[in-house]
This record gives sequence, C-alpha cells and structure tokens, in this order.
Amino acid sequence: MKITSGKIVAGQIVVEDMPFDDGTAVTIFSRDETEAFDLTPEQEAELLQALEEAERGDTVTAPDLLRSLRPSV
Repeated sequence: MKITSGKIVAGQIVVEDMPFDDGTAVTIFSRDETEAFDLTPEQEAELLQALEEAERGDTVTAPDLLRSLRPSV
C-alpha cells in the first residue's frame, strides 16, 4: 500500500518520483482546491488499516450498513 500526491496535467495524473509501475491499479481521492486534506499520523494509520481491510474483503454489505444506521425502536 502506498499513499502519494499528484496533480492532473493534460488530463492525466502525474505523480512526482513515479512510485507506481505501469498498469498499477490505483484509487483516487480528490479534494476541492479550497479544502485542506491533512491527516494526523493516527488518521493516516486508520485509513491504511481500512484500505487493507477492504482489500482482504473484510467489508460490510450495503444492506447491513443501512440497517446499522437506522435508529433502533
């Protein structure tokens, strides 16, 4: 798992130092230019853990998620 930053240049994502091999599948998180996207080391660790869980298939189905969001009566 790698986290890096880049920019869109001429319609393509450009990453400094090109840490990815050609053909590598990536997930893109985009932010508005006016928004800051700063993570504490703890938040970054939590995000990496969540991504690893998702890669392992340790996920919750959409119906289960929606049920968990409903208030219990």
